[in-house]
This record gives sequence, structure tokens and C-alpha cells, in this order.
Amino acid sequence: MPVRRLLFTIKPDPARVLVRPFVPAGDSGGVPRVHKILSRILALSDTEVAAVLEEVYSDFGGRHIELRRILLEHFERVRQHLPTDRTPDEPRRQLIGAFFTSEYSLESAALFNPSVVPHPDQENVPAGAIRIILSLRATGEGHISSITFRSGLIHADGSVEIDPPSRFVTEPRPKTDAAFERTLFRRKLGELSLDNEFSRRVIDTLGEHFTLDQLHVAVRAGLREHPAPDAAAIGDRLIVLAKSNYEVFFDPKQNVSERIIFPFSPSQSNGIEDARFVHFVDDDGTSTYIATYTAYDGRVIFPQLMETRDFLHFNICTLNGPAIRNKGMALFPRRIGGYYCMLSRQDNENIHIMFSDHLHFWFESRVIMRPTEAWEFVQLGNCGSPIETEAGWIVLTHGVGPMRKYCISAILLDRDDPSRVIGRLREPLIKPSPEEREGYVPNVVYTCGAIIHQGQLVIPYAVSDSSTAFATVPLAILLNALCGNPA
Repeated sequence: MPVRRLLFTIKPDPARVLVRPFVPAGDSGGVPRVHKILSRILALSDTEVAAVLEEVYSDFGGRHIELRRILLEHFERVRQHLPTDRTPDEPRRQLIGAFFTSEYSLESAALFNPSVVPHPDQENVPAGAIRIILSLRATGEGHISSITFRSGLIHADGSVEIDPPSRFVTEPRPKTDAAFERTLFRRKLGELSLDNEFSRRVIDTLGEHFTLDQLHVAVRAGLREHPAPDAAAIGDRLIVLAKSNYEVFFDPKQNVSERIIFPFSPSQSNGIEDARFVHFVDDDGTSTYIATYTAYDGRVIFPQLMETRDFLHFNICTLNGPAIRNKGMALFPRRIGGYYCMLSRQDNENIHIMFSDHLHFWFESRVIMRPTEAWEFVQLGNCGSPIETEAGWIVLTHGVGPMRKYCISAILLDRDDPSRVIGRLREPLIKPSPEEREGYVPNVVYTCGAIIHQGQLVIPYAVSDSSTAFATVPLAILLNALCGNPA
């Protein structure tokens, strides 16, 4: 198979840092450390405050956009710990915010597991080219992963040009008045085995649409009026479920590369992994970018969904149902026979397929492909959403073989009945080359999504869980190989 590796890679840049809240835990001599730090700051003279704050802006002012606003927001996070009801003046509030802020290097460990989709803005694109958005998994200190983006072009000759990233990165702002739909929320509770007398009492006090603040109030009222041994734990889980379904938005003036989706909800506290973006077009012609991804809280993985139409406003929600297990969900780019369709890997080694009439709920899956070649004996899974062609759905796969080496290959699914595998490659499409074997996790090539352009399948792929490279394959040759090898 004539795979052409392109002669550049996207490497992690530890200089791209995000400012995050920093609240030291623990206590000293029975006094919380937060209280001691605040007391020390409040004891400073105005002259000392001005001098320390000037040093903060001298050191960090050029590294972040709107640092003053961020410091004031971080002050508000610790305001309740102040030993007085008197509000400090603004310079002291900024300084308090600075003491409870730290920088986090998003890419210090790795920048990998890419997916690619057409950019929603195709204005002023060179002839024969397409503008793209690349999503990447950025991993930093503590192995915490987030989603970052790059923009660029795929030219008519298959070459790829990625726009230089901005020096700055910024988290989105949460939509504070985001509303939950009561009927859908109750359905999610049932899937999580949380539909009991206490939760029903709480939900019944809410309107057809409610906010997180209203849920907090309803839970507190329920605990007062109907105390029960497990009520507090159920109330906490209601809040966690709500916090796992939220909306965020970026400033339209921000460059694509400045937008970072960092763990926000309790279910994501240890990372957001392997987003598989797909450009989904519904039966009525509406167009949405949808990503399946894995949230991780340090103990349990949570398959979740992210939707956006412009890469500015994102709606994040949980996936539900008994078929939602394990990693590697990948949504088809349209409905098939009126149903949503998704690939998955419930059992750690086989490729499954699922159908559902609701995007957020999945109940059954069945195996469509099992490991058959030596290079995939350990595990077989998808490498992103299926790609539609006249011959069928191309699915890039990953196989794990001896010495835990990961390779990328491909299968072909029937266009009208994607549960039928009608072709497959008997050899890997991309194997780790000698230059690609070293990294955070050695001997791995992996992708979360590719794109077809001008007769070429363009594949961005991770190199040993460290950086990102690109390869192209002539589509006609790949399809001939797939059709010539029935599954």
C-alpha cells in the first residue's frame, strides 16, 4: 500500500500554559492553609501589595490574555475564607487571586491522538484546498489530558499546512444559566440506577427546564424535608450528573489554537481523552460537529459526547444506556435507516456496532469484527468515525500485537447495512517506523479520525503517544485493496 508520510510533525510545546485555580489543601496547627495565606496577604501594607503585584504582572502579564480578570475571578473562589466581611480593595483582591493561581503546561508531556474535520469557515481557501480543524489530546503534569485545536489547510496535492499556534491558551466560559430538560434528566437517572423516592421528590419540585442553581436548592430542600440514610449521597450524585452535562463558550475573537477544553466536571477530573470529532449531517440537513470522548475521574471512565456548530459554543453531555461501556465510541456522520449508528468496543478486544433512535441513549451492541491477524490478536478497535464512499464505509482500525505494538489498518462496511463487513486489509496500513517507536508509550501509531480530500485519504496520527504526524493514501488504491479482500 503506497502510504506517503509527510515531512513534518506537530510537537508538544511546554510554553503553552494555562492559568488554573490553585488552592493548597491541608492545614497547619489545626488552621486551614487557605486561612493562613489570606491572613498573611491581608497583613501586607499597601506599598508591599503594590510591589508584589507589580512583580506578578512583570513576570506573567505577557504570558496570558486578561490576567487581571482571571486573578479577580480566582479571588472570588476564596472570598468565603476571608476572616472579615469587609471586601479588600482591588489591588489586594488581584494579589489574593495571584496567590491562588498557578500555571499549567497543557502539552508538557504529549500532543497526540488527533482527529480532523472540515473547518466551518471555507472562505478564501486556495483553489483545490480545504480548510480543516484538527483536535488533539494535550497531556501535561499529572497525566491530565485536555482537548486543544489547530487550524490549517489540506492542499490539492495532499500536502498539509498547519497554522502556527498562538502563544496563548484560554478556557471557555461556562454558561451559568444553562437549563436541563426534566424528562431527559429523569431518564438519565434511571439509567444510572438513581431513580428512587428521594430523587423523584427532588425532580418533581422542578419545572420542565431547570438550572444547576435550582437543582442545588431543590436537593437542599429535599434533605431538610425528607431525610433518609442515603439521601445525601443521592443528592450528591444528582449534582454530579448535572455538572457532567453543561455548556461552555469561547470569545469569537480567539484564535482556534487558543481554545482549550480542560476538565471541568467531576467525571473529567483526571482528564478528557481521545476526542473523535465527526461532521454530522442530520436528515433535515442540519450540520453539527460531534465528538465522542472518554472522561476519567481517576477511577472510572465515562464515555461522553460533545456537540458544536462553530467550535465556539460547546454542549457537553453524558452518554447513557447499558451499551455505553469502555472507550472508543465513534459516531457515523449521518443516520442510517433513520437511526443513529456508532462503533464501539465494549469488551476490550472486538469492534461492535450500535443503533439508537436517541443520540444520548444506547442499549444494545453486537460484534462485527474480531481479531484475526497476528498484529491485532491482543485488541482490535476503531480509529475514528467511519468515512463514507460510494464503495462503502471506510473504518480505520487499530490493532495491538506482540510487544504491545499498535498498528493502523482499515476495514470496509456495507453502505446500507454497516453491520456487514465487506472488506478488510490483511496487513497494517501504518506501522511504527524506526523513527516513530520512541516516546511516552513506545511502538504506537494511533488516530482518532481521518478525512478524504482530492482522492487522498489524509491521516493525522499519533507517534508513540508523544507527537502527531501525517500520512496520505490514494483512495482508489485503498478501496481496491479493501474490495479485493472480503472479510
